[in-house]
Amino acid sequence: MSRTVVIVAAGSRGDIQPCVALGQALVARGDHVRLVASARYAGMVEKAGPMELAPLTADPTEILDSEAGQELLAGGRNPVRFLGGFRRILGPMAERLLDECLGAAKGAGLVLGPTLGMLSQHLGEHLRVPWGLIHFQPSEPTGAFPHPFLPQTRRLGPWGNRLGYHAIEQVAWQLGRPFINPWRRDVLGLPGLPLHGSMRRARAEGRPVLACFSPSVVPRPRDWARYVHMTGYWFLDEPRWEPPPELAAFLGSGAPPVYVGFGSMRPKDPDATDALVRAALRKAGVRGIVQGDPGTSDDDVLAVRDVPHSWLFPRMAAVVHHGGAGTTSAGLRAGVPTVVCPFFGDQPYWAERVAALGAGPPPLPFARLTADRLASSIQKAVGTPRMAERARHLGDRIASEDGVARACEVLDGLR
Repeated sequence: MSRTVVIVAAGSRGDIQPCVALGQALVARGDHVRLVASARYAGMVEKAGPMELAPLTADPTEILDSEAGQELLAGGRNPVRFLGGFRRILGPMAERLLDECLGAAKGAGLVLGPTLGMLSQHLGEHLRVPWGLIHFQPSEPTGAFPHPFLPQTRRLGPWGNRLGYHAIEQVAWQLGRPFINPWRRDVLGLPGLPLHGSMRRARAEGRPVLACFSPSVVPRPRDWARYVHMTGYWFLDEPRWEPPPELAAFLGSGAPPVYVGFGSMRPKDPDATDALVRAALRKAGVRGIVQGDPGTSDDDVLAVRDVPHSWLFPRMAAVVHHGGAGTTSAGLRAGVPTVVCPFFGDQPYWAERVAALGAGPPPLPFARLTADRLASSIQKAVGTPRMAERARHLGDRIASEDGVARACEVLDGLR
């Protein structure tokens, strides 16, 4: 039986692409899908197939370009600064964004969304339809390892690890409560949530959690409940994409290059960052493909605007990026070594996972980036046979998974 599935996908490209991949599969199975995302990504949604986009007026790129956005990027792994930064940025537009989400959910038979804001819960309760959560990184309490934002709880053992997850949930809820509870009462006609939030009730009800990352990258903790479904990554591929002549010519003119790009992250001085990256590639003695203005290309460095990672990364000798969940998954599936230069949020966590799996050198935080340090990391990535072998084996395991199909099977149970 067909239904309307509403997927709240607020965030940058790395948050949107997996949701588009899931929506694409649900449409193929007969559902109508409405994606709630920034209008900036309308082209991606349109290209993926017959999905409806309910556009949000907040633009993540403009946000990260702003002074508040730069402060957010500089916050590193500090959860209070990270979540507090989001509140300062989104607070002035909260009422508008919540209204946009409510309008987008009209007629929904199922609502999915991330934990931050718990919008799927509020909308699902208002519409009296099933709802579930999407996790792009480990967010369900476990004693097996720390929350991605609180690695220091490892020193306290399993009890400390689990407490860290609850602490992050509480910080997020207390920052969002001043916006969410009035909206629930005055607009949705629902009671306000208690001081401790709603995750306790959601877990007691067994609300489904779709953890869209690979068990080959994050081993499933034994203490996760059955309602947590580690599906594997949700990849959005473009099999019919053809490279422009200059890209094909560059790839064919020498040894595989190294890709360097920081995705949606916006360095404070883009020109200085570009010069640093090019200097590092020269010091490392490798050719490069960089994210940037094609007009700045030369014999050894090709600058590109937007090339599908699923096409580009397998053709690289190594990839260098910011460690966003989506870019990290694409690099690991490609089976080539990865150098991660994290900015903030969960990026340091993914950088550590890459290194722990032997698929890349130790993390090189963007705040500590120099041409010499980046060159050294690149040389390790392209010059360590054992690292290349581990990256290749990990890529094979990830490629054998079908995370989207597994997620669809879980959602079939909510009809």
